[in-house]
Amino acid sequence: MATEKDQAFLEIIVKSIVNHPDDVRVERSVDEMGVLLTLHIHPEDMGNVIGRQGQTAKAIRTLLKIIGARNQARVNLKIVEPEGSTRGRKPETVEAVETDVVDDLKI
Repeated sequence: MATEKDQAFLEIIVKSIVNHPDDVRVERSVDEMGVLLTLHIHPEDMGNVIGRQGQTAKAIRTLLKIIGARNQARVNLKIVEPEGSTRGRKPETVEAVETDVVDDLKI
């Protein structure tokens, strides 16, 4: 029971910052590398959990590492990007831009 404090902590934190707390689900797995918490959330809540420039996700990961250190465990967080996520996408990838530039130089 004490080993699942990290999972309960993550659920409480994430449910308090999302608009759809009923859709929050945390899976916990333990292996030789430590504890992996996999977070599943509603697609509209990705921005709330990630935060501006990833600061919210980074803060959550830092808190989880502190909890893990108190229990002599390495705790990692994986945020699953759900289908239909409203997170912004870049229209062109870097590879496409580089290919266009190289093709222009060949002429």
